[in-house]
Amino acid sequence: MEDYSVGALTGLAVGLLATGAISGVLAGLLGVGGGIVIVPVLVIVTEIFAVPREVAMPLVVGTSLATIIPTSISSARAHHKRGAIDFDILRGWGPWVFLGALLGGVASEFIGADGLTLVFGSVALLVSINLAIPHTLSLADAPPQGIAARAAVSTPIGFISALMGIGGGTLAVPVMTMLRTPIKTAVATASVFGLMISAPAMFGFIWAGLGEPGRPPYSLGYVHVPAAVLLFSVSVFTAPLGAHLAHSLRPERLRLAFAIFLGVSAVRMLWKALS
Repeated sequence: MEDYSVGALTGLAVGLLATGAISGVLAGLLGVGGGIVIVPVLVIVTEIFAVPREVAMPLVVGTSLATIIPTSISSARAHHKRGAIDFDILRGWGPWVFLGALLGGVASEFIGADGLTLVFGSVALLVSINLAIPHTLSLADAPPQGIAARAAVSTPIGFISALMGIGGGTLAVPVMTMLRTPIKTAVATASVFGLMISAPAMFGFIWAGLGEPGRPPYSLGYVHVPAAVLLFSVSVFTAPLGAHLAHSLRPERLRLAFAIFLGVSAVRMLWKALS
């Protein structure tokens, strides 16, 4: 870091602030979690600053998870004021989402950098296709009520989201809408899942990265503290704006634009993992 000029570092800070602003809006608007934007941007940053490959992806995911905690709280509060959160789904799925995220955070140590990149690229590509489809597929007429069925649906959401460094909305919103949950309710409820996922998963990445060589200065395990602070210092203020837009706009065009962005990022990540 000391090899770069003040101007370059200032430009990086401005870029991270802008990324945080965009991620906050999307977290509130689409329930996809700010991490789905933050991770591709941070991957580019690690390449610019020549962070070792074996450290870069875990550091990106851990830092992204740290930003999701305050962003999810801000988004969830805004949705709760509008009475949009489904507390029945939250109570039934929440413990399993939390457990999945905890397992994902611990598993990150054994999956490795290329594995994390492959997971992100594969799931992000599927999510981009889902966002681009105008009509959501239907799996059932209502969310499952049995304990085993709820666990089977929600544990993988927490596990995969933790490995990707994203909030639960990226996976939870499509799943809930396929179970006939209204989109606004799904987005609002997923904002709480973001907190349930990011907190345990972040501590897993901190634990996994303690003492690892090659990390940038001011890293706590696999969380780069200055980058996380810059990102969420803006996202906490823009997330309520996204929540407001979610209840007042038709987001189809934004969904399509975001699907294209996500698809390109996913292909790039897959190419990086397989090359």
